[in-house]
Amino acid sequence: MSAPADLPFDLDSLPPAVREAFVAMQAKVTGLEAQTERQDYLIAELRHALYGKRSEQLPPDERQLAFEDLEMAVAEAEAARAALAERNADGKTRRPPAKRNLGHLPDHLPRIEQVIEPARKICPCGCTDMVKIGEDRAERLDIVPARFQVIVTVRPRYACRRCDAGVIQADTPNWLIEGGLPTEGTLAHVAVSKYADHLPLYRQCQIYGRGGVDLDRSTLANWCGVAAYHLGPVVDRMLIHLKRSGRLFMDETRAPVLDPKAGKTKTGYLWAVTRDDRGWGGGDPPAVVFTYAPGRHGRHAMDILTGFQGVLQVDGYTGYDALAEPKRVGGMPLTLAYCWAHSRRKLHDIYQKDGSEIAAEGLRRIAQIYKIEATVRGRSPEERLAARQAQSAPLIADFRLWLTHQRSRISAKSRLGEKLGYIHRHWDGLQIFLTDGRVEMDTNPVENTIRPITLNRKNALFAGHDEGGRTWARMASLIETCKLNAIDPYAYLRETLTAIANGYPASRIDDLMPWAFQKPSI
Repeated sequence: MSAPADLPFDLDSLPPAVREAFVAMQAKVTGLEAQTERQDYLIAELRHALYGKRSEQLPPDERQLAFEDLEMAVAEAEAARAALAERNADGKTRRPPAKRNLGHLPDHLPRIEQVIEPARKICPCGCTDMVKIGEDRAERLDIVPARFQVIVTVRPRYACRRCDAGVIQADTPNWLIEGGLPTEGTLAHVAVSKYADHLPLYRQCQIYGRGGVDLDRSTLANWCGVAAYHLGPVVDRMLIHLKRSGRLFMDETRAPVLDPKAGKTKTGYLWAVTRDDRGWGGGDPPAVVFTYAPGRHGRHAMDILTGFQGVLQVDGYTGYDALAEPKRVGGMPLTLAYCWAHSRRKLHDIYQKDGSEIAAEGLRRIAQIYKIEATVRGRSPEERLAARQAQSAPLIADFRLWLTHQRSRISAKSRLGEKLGYIHRHWDGLQIFLTDGRVEMDTNPVENTIRPITLNRKNALFAGHDEGGRTWARMASLIETCKLNAIDPYAYLRETLTAIANGYPASRIDDLMPWAFQKPSI
């Protein structure tokens, strides 16, 4: 920064100390202006990522990465700006004012107190020792990296001094892997790291290696397989519980699997069956069960839902159509309730690419229906149904007239005509929510449970075998159900595996459901 032309004094005429201070102040102002400009730019980028036009927003996973990078950059800019502001005129730094943390550190965390006493506690005048009249306390969060420990099981042997009646010794405790290295807590940790935190086994081996514990990836794979085998009956029982409901969601997502014979990956699928009655205050806890299948054919859905009767909420995939037909195997025909969110996406794709005003009008009409739906979420089925009949039904009727009119004007073979035709073909199923207060407008609950599968798929790339896909499905079922019920997946798996190792009776398997889990008191 150069001195202004109308400066009332000559910089060179100032005393050297004053001149140096003035130059230092100018440099400080220049730095602060640059940092403020960068900070404003980053904040604007962050706001755009949060509140920008929907057509410009990133997918959820990429958006989270963008948020992290932008927030880190903002923090870096703020730190640099604060460092400049905290310099005195002589260039020396002064201690910044204390900042109070937002939020509260949980009470259950252990506290380690560090008492910092003054170097001298004698009165400055030397008359006597000073006495404590109070204290200031400040809490900071400290993280200790994972600590490995070895559990040594000691079983003393006892014998009689006077006779040879024999030796007594306590029985060996029950372990899930008899004679193996891992505790049930270790098995739970490896599974949660892989299927909840999306850390492939080879990366876990690298982390353990830094702690001085060398474990082969195949060893961890073996542990996961054993745990999945013992948890299989629990997952099977979960699916039985879900199929007793009167309404379920279903969706499928890709699960690439290595095909050893072909030397490349093939496309398997994880089929998700979800129960989520929170939208209408239902008493059954939310849950999801994944089932691995080597393909996407509708027969897999038919097999999974054997015995289920009621309403099935799905997208427009034709593989579900046979479930609503009289020839359905495994039960009476189901009522298929289709998803308004998928219909909206069809129009949104057209609007995003072509700017179609017809698509924009369809989006506005659907948005009006969703506004009404937001006001009835969490209310009873009767209240939801009454509000829908009074407010949503007229909008749906108008939408049908608008849809018919637009389809008569637009070629069915055009891109927009195809999207409107999709809505028309699924019209009956799109209206189910108007006649049943338990039914949602879309399949978002099941799509939300599938998102972690996508993250795991990105990190692990593929499962090594069809059996790996089945293990993936079992672990994901338990972990995602724990999340839906605000339960720590590690605590649940550790206690459940311990119970199974100790011969938990099959007659009480319902007590092992994730939603029934009670964290043991410490």
